[in-house]
Amino acid sequence: MQSDLFDVTLRASTHDLGGFKVHRTLPAKERMMVGPFLFFDQMGPARLGAGDGIDVRPHPHINLATVTYLFDGAIGHRDSLGTAQRIEPGAVNLMTAGHGIVHSERSPGDERAHGPVLSGIQTWLALPDAQEEIDPAFEHVPAPALPMIEAGGATARVIMGELWGARAPTTTYAGTIYADVRLAPGAVVPIDAAADERALYLVEGEAVLEGVPLQPLTLYVLKPGVAATLRSEGGGRAMLCGGDAFATPRHVWWNFVSSRRDRIEEAKRAWRAGEFARVPGDAQEWIPIPAVPKTVSYP
Repeated sequence: MQSDLFDVTLRASTHDLGGFKVHRTLPAKERMMVGPFLFFDQMGPARLGAGDGIDVRPHPHINLATVTYLFDGAIGHRDSLGTAQRIEPGAVNLMTAGHGIVHSERSPGDERAHGPVLSGIQTWLALPDAQEEIDPAFEHVPAPALPMIEAGGATARVIMGELWGARAPTTTYAGTIYADVRLAPGAVVPIDAAADERALYLVEGEAVLEGVPLQPLTLYVLKPGVAATLRSEGGGRAMLCGGDAFATPRHVWWNFVSSRRDRIEEAKRAWRAGEFARVPGDAQEWIPIPAVPKTVSYP
Protein backbone atom coordinates (compact mmCIF):
# COMPACT_ATOMS: atom_id res chain seq x y z
CA MET A 1 0.00 0.00 0.00
CA GLN A 2 2.76 2.47 0.91
CA SER A 3 4.47 1.99 -2.45
CA ASP A 4 1.20 2.89 -4.18
CA LEU A 5 0.81 6.10 -2.16
CA PHE A 6 4.23 7.53 -1.44
CA ASP A 7 7.28 8.51 -3.44
CA VAL A 8 9.31 8.56 -0.23
CA THR A 9 8.88 8.89 3.53
CA LEU A 10 11.41 11.13 5.26
CA ARG A 11 12.25 10.70 8.94
CA ALA A 12 13.36 13.83 10.73
CA SER A 13 16.90 14.43 11.89
CA THR A 14 16.84 16.10 15.31
CA HIS A 15 19.09 18.99 16.35
CA ASP A 16 19.34 20.10 19.98
CA LEU A 17 19.72 23.88 20.00
CA GLY A 18 20.04 24.15 23.75
CA GLY A 19 16.73 24.17 25.55
CA PHE A 20 14.67 23.11 22.56
CA LYS A 21 14.88 20.70 19.65
CA VAL A 22 14.33 21.15 15.93
CA HIS A 23 13.24 18.19 13.80
CA ARG A 24 14.24 18.53 10.12
CA THR A 25 12.81 16.45 7.26
CA LEU A 26 13.87 18.61 4.28
CA PRO A 27 16.36 18.73 2.68
CA ALA A 28 17.24 15.02 2.75
CA LYS A 29 19.41 12.68 0.71
CA GLU A 30 16.30 10.91 -0.54
CA ARG A 31 14.45 14.09 -1.52
CA MET A 32 15.51 17.74 -1.77
CA MET A 33 12.18 19.47 -2.49
CA VAL A 34 8.40 19.07 -2.44
CA GLY A 35 7.02 21.70 -4.80
CA PRO A 36 8.83 24.91 -3.79
CA PHE A 37 9.46 23.62 -0.23
CA LEU A 38 13.12 22.78 0.35
CA PHE A 39 13.36 23.10 4.14
CA PHE A 40 10.86 21.75 6.68
CA ASP A 41 11.52 22.08 10.42
CA GLN A 42 9.28 21.33 13.36
CA MET A 43 10.36 23.57 16.25
CA GLY A 44 9.68 22.12 19.69
CA PRO A 45 7.30 21.81 21.40
CA ALA A 46 9.43 23.17 24.22
CA ARG A 47 9.19 25.19 27.40
CA LEU A 48 12.21 27.15 28.53
CA GLY A 49 12.96 28.34 32.04
CA ALA A 50 11.97 31.76 33.37
CA GLY A 51 14.40 34.35 32.05
CA ASP A 52 15.52 32.14 29.16
CA GLY A 53 14.58 32.57 25.52
CA ILE A 54 15.27 31.79 21.90
CA ASP A 55 18.08 33.92 20.46
CA VAL A 56 18.78 33.29 16.79
CA ARG A 57 21.34 36.00 16.07
CA PRO A 58 21.36 37.95 12.78
CA HIS A 59 22.19 35.74 9.80
CA PRO A 60 21.83 36.05 6.00
CA HIS A 61 19.69 34.40 3.31
CA ILE A 62 19.60 34.60 -0.49
CA ASN A 63 17.31 33.37 -3.30
CA LEU A 64 14.55 31.95 -1.06
CA ALA A 65 11.52 32.85 1.05
CA THR A 66 11.16 31.78 4.68
CA VAL A 67 7.77 30.97 6.21
CA THR A 68 7.27 30.93 9.98
CA TYR A 69 4.05 29.51 11.44
CA LEU A 70 3.52 28.93 15.17
CA PHE A 71 1.25 26.61 17.13
CA ASP A 72 2.27 28.07 20.50
CA GLY A 73 4.45 30.86 21.87
CA ALA A 74 5.76 33.97 20.16
CA ILE A 75 8.86 35.06 18.22
CA GLY A 76 10.14 38.58 17.61
CA HIS A 77 11.42 39.00 14.04
CA ARG A 78 13.78 41.78 12.93
CA ASP A 79 15.43 42.17 9.53
CA SER A 80 17.70 44.40 7.50
CA LEU A 81 14.69 46.10 5.87
CA GLY A 82 13.90 47.63 9.26
CA THR A 83 11.03 45.24 10.02
CA ALA A 84 10.21 44.53 13.67
CA GLN A 85 7.31 42.06 13.85
CA ARG A 86 6.00 39.77 16.56
CA ILE A 87 4.46 36.53 15.32
CA GLU A 88 1.96 34.53 17.34
CA PRO A 89 0.00 31.30 16.69
CA GLY A 90 -2.09 31.16 13.51
CA ALA A 91 -0.36 34.07 11.76
CA VAL A 92 2.31 33.77 9.09
CA ASN A 93 5.59 35.61 8.59
CA LEU A 94 6.80 35.47 4.98
CA MET A 95 10.30 36.84 4.45
CA THR A 96 11.54 37.01 0.86
CA ALA A 97 15.35 37.05 0.74
CA GLY A 98 15.74 37.73 -2.98
CA HIS A 99 19.24 39.08 -3.62
CA GLY A 100 19.95 39.18 0.11
CA ILE A 101 18.47 39.83 3.55
CA VAL A 102 19.61 39.48 7.15
CA HIS A 103 17.29 38.69 10.06
CA SER A 104 17.15 37.62 13.69
CA GLU A 105 14.55 35.72 15.70
CA ARG A 106 14.31 36.14 19.48
CA SER A 107 11.85 35.48 22.27
CA PRO A 108 10.02 38.70 23.21
CA GLY A 109 10.76 40.10 26.66
CA ASP A 110 7.30 39.39 28.05
CA GLU A 111 7.65 35.74 27.02
CA ARG A 112 11.04 35.42 28.72
CA ALA A 113 9.70 36.68 32.02
CA HIS A 114 7.53 33.61 32.68
CA GLY A 115 9.47 31.03 30.64
CA PRO A 116 8.78 30.93 26.90
CA VAL A 117 7.00 28.12 25.12
CA LEU A 118 7.74 27.43 21.48
CA SER A 119 6.03 25.14 18.98
CA GLY A 120 5.66 25.58 15.24
CA ILE A 121 6.86 24.90 11.73
CA GLN A 122 9.48 26.83 9.82
CA THR A 123 9.92 26.25 6.10
CA TRP A 124 11.98 27.64 3.24
CA LEU A 125 10.57 28.01 -0.26
CA ALA A 126 12.69 28.21 -3.39
CA LEU A 127 12.07 31.18 -5.65
CA PRO A 128 11.55 30.53 -9.38
CA ASP A 129 14.66 31.01 -11.50
CA ALA A 130 13.57 34.41 -12.86
CA GLN A 131 12.77 35.72 -9.35
CA GLU A 132 15.72 34.53 -7.31
CA GLU A 133 17.35 37.97 -7.31
CA ILE A 134 14.26 40.12 -6.69
CA ASP A 135 14.32 42.80 -4.00
CA PRO A 136 13.97 41.46 -0.47
CA ALA A 137 10.58 41.88 1.20
CA PHE A 138 8.67 41.03 4.37
CA GLU A 139 4.97 40.23 4.78
CA HIS A 140 3.00 39.48 7.95
CA VAL A 141 -0.48 38.00 7.53
CA PRO A 142 -2.43 37.93 10.83
CA ALA A 143 -4.42 34.85 11.77
CA PRO A 144 -7.88 36.40 11.11
CA ALA A 145 -6.87 37.14 7.49
CA LEU A 146 -6.11 33.48 6.70
CA PRO A 147 -9.11 31.41 5.55
CA MET A 148 -10.51 28.80 7.94
CA ILE A 149 -12.50 26.11 6.16
CA GLU A 150 -14.35 23.02 7.30
CA ALA A 151 -14.82 19.71 5.55
CA GLY A 152 -15.51 16.19 6.74
CA GLY A 153 -14.90 16.89 10.41
CA ALA A 154 -11.69 18.82 9.79
CA THR A 155 -10.92 22.52 10.17
CA ALA A 156 -8.09 23.80 8.00
CA ARG A 157 -6.29 27.13 8.03
CA VAL A 158 -4.95 27.94 4.55
CA ILE A 159 -1.50 29.46 5.08
CA MET A 160 -0.51 29.80 1.42
CA GLY A 161 -2.20 28.97 -1.87
CA GLU A 162 -5.62 27.34 -2.20
CA LEU A 163 -7.35 24.45 -0.45
CA TRP A 164 -10.95 23.23 -0.87
CA GLY A 165 -11.86 26.40 -2.80
CA ALA A 166 -10.43 28.92 -0.31
CA ARG A 167 -7.30 30.97 -1.10
CA ALA A 168 -4.94 32.64 1.37
CA PRO A 169 -3.87 36.26 0.76
CA THR A 170 -0.23 35.35 1.41
CA THR A 171 2.11 36.10 -1.52
CA THR A 172 3.26 33.09 -3.56
CA TYR A 173 5.96 33.06 -6.22
CA ALA A 174 5.25 29.59 -7.60
CA GLY A 175 2.22 27.34 -7.31
CA THR A 176 2.06 26.59 -3.58
CA ILE A 177 -0.25 24.79 -1.15
CA TYR A 178 0.35 25.03 2.58
CA ALA A 179 -2.32 24.31 5.20
CA ASP A 180 -2.73 23.46 8.88
CA VAL A 181 -5.39 20.74 9.11
CA ARG A 182 -7.00 19.98 12.48
CA LEU A 183 -8.81 16.65 12.52
CA ALA A 184 -11.67 16.10 14.94
CA PRO A 185 -12.34 12.53 16.09
CA GLY A 186 -13.94 10.70 13.18
CA ALA A 187 -12.76 13.20 10.54
CA VAL A 188 -12.61 12.05 6.91
CA VAL A 189 -11.12 14.53 4.42
CA PRO A 190 -9.88 14.38 0.82
CA ILE A 191 -6.27 14.98 -0.20
CA ASP A 192 -6.72 15.77 -3.87
CA ALA A 193 -4.19 15.40 -6.66
CA ALA A 194 -4.27 18.93 -8.09
CA ALA A 195 -0.71 19.94 -7.11
CA ASP A 196 2.35 18.51 -8.88
CA GLU A 197 3.90 17.50 -5.56
CA ARG A 198 2.39 17.11 -2.09
CA ALA A 199 3.43 15.95 1.36
CA LEU A 200 1.75 15.34 4.72
CA TYR A 201 3.31 15.77 8.17
CA LEU A 202 1.58 14.60 11.37
CA VAL A 203 2.10 17.20 14.09
CA GLU A 204 0.14 15.54 16.89
CA GLY A 205 -2.54 12.94 17.55
CA GLU A 206 -3.22 10.24 15.00
CA ALA A 207 -4.21 10.01 11.35
CA VAL A 208 -4.39 7.34 8.66
CA LEU A 209 -3.99 7.87 4.93
CA GLU A 210 -5.62 5.13 2.84
CA GLY A 211 -5.08 2.63 5.63
CA VAL A 212 -1.47 3.68 6.36
CA PRO A 213 -1.01 5.12 9.90
CA LEU A 214 1.05 8.30 9.81
CA GLN A 215 3.96 8.48 12.23
CA PRO A 216 5.20 11.66 13.96
CA LEU A 217 8.41 13.36 12.84
CA THR A 218 7.93 12.00 9.31
CA LEU A 219 7.21 13.78 6.03
CA TYR A 220 5.14 11.61 3.69
CA VAL A 221 5.67 12.62 0.06
CA LEU A 222 2.74 11.46 -2.07
CA LYS A 223 3.06 10.11 -5.58
CA PRO A 224 2.01 12.60 -8.29
CA GLY A 225 -1.59 12.22 -9.40
CA VAL A 226 -2.68 10.07 -6.46
CA ALA A 227 -5.86 11.22 -4.69
CA ALA A 228 -6.27 9.90 -1.14
CA THR A 229 -8.45 10.12 1.96
CA LEU A 230 -7.12 11.21 5.36
CA ARG A 231 -8.93 9.84 8.42
CA SER A 232 -8.58 10.22 12.16
CA GLU A 233 -10.43 8.18 14.76
CA GLY A 234 -9.09 9.95 17.82
CA GLY A 235 -8.27 13.39 16.41
CA GLY A 236 -5.01 14.89 15.22
CA ARG A 237 -3.25 17.71 13.42
CA ALA A 238 -1.37 17.55 10.13
CA MET A 239 0.40 19.95 7.79
CA LEU A 240 -0.16 19.68 4.04
CA CYS A 241 2.47 21.23 1.80
CA GLY A 242 3.52 21.18 -1.85
CA GLY A 243 2.94 22.87 -5.17
CA ASP A 244 4.57 23.21 -8.58
CA ALA A 245 7.53 20.93 -9.29
CA PHE A 246 10.78 22.79 -10.03
CA ALA A 247 12.60 21.83 -13.22
CA THR A 248 15.88 23.38 -12.02
CA PRO A 249 17.49 21.87 -8.91
CA ARG A 250 18.44 24.04 -5.96
CA HIS A 251 21.75 24.04 -4.13
CA VAL A 252 21.74 24.61 -0.36
CA TRP A 253 24.67 25.52 1.88
CA TRP A 254 24.00 26.79 5.40
CA ASN A 255 21.41 29.61 5.02
CA PHE A 256 22.08 30.14 1.32
CA VAL A 257 19.96 28.68 -1.48
CA SER A 258 20.36 29.19 -5.24
CA SER A 259 20.04 27.52 -8.60
CA ARG A 260 23.74 28.46 -9.10
CA ARG A 261 26.61 27.18 -6.99
CA ASP A 262 28.72 30.23 -7.81
CA ARG A 263 26.00 32.47 -6.35
CA ILE A 264 26.31 30.64 -3.03
CA GLU A 265 30.09 31.09 -3.08
CA GLU A 266 29.58 34.81 -3.67
CA ALA A 267 27.15 34.99 -0.72
CA LYS A 268 29.70 33.27 1.53
CA ARG A 269 32.35 35.80 0.55
CA ALA A 270 29.99 38.75 1.06
CA TRP A 271 28.92 37.62 4.55
CA ARG A 272 32.53 37.08 5.62
CA ALA A 273 33.40 40.53 4.27
CA GLY A 274 30.53 42.25 6.11
CA GLU A 275 28.84 43.39 2.90
CA PHE A 276 25.28 42.36 3.82
CA ALA A 277 23.04 45.02 5.36
CA ARG A 278 22.74 45.13 9.16
CA VAL A 279 19.57 44.60 11.21
CA PRO A 280 18.47 47.90 12.79
CA GLY A 281 18.04 47.38 16.52
CA ASP A 282 19.98 44.10 16.47
CA ALA A 283 23.32 44.86 14.85
CA GLN A 284 25.78 44.10 17.65
CA GLU A 285 26.16 40.38 17.02
CA TRP A 286 25.76 37.88 14.21
CA ILE A 287 26.22 34.22 13.34
CA PRO A 288 29.54 33.49 11.61
CA ILE A 289 29.73 31.08 8.70
CA PRO A 290 30.21 27.56 10.10
CA ALA A 291 33.01 25.27 9.01
CA VAL A 292 30.47 22.45 8.56
CA PRO A 293 26.85 23.58 8.07
CA LYS A 294 23.89 21.53 9.27
CA THR A 295 21.88 22.38 6.17
CA VAL A 296 23.35 21.20 2.86
CA SER A 297 22.18 19.93 -0.51
CA TYR A 298 22.76 16.39 -1.66
CA PRO A 299 23.60 16.53 -5.36
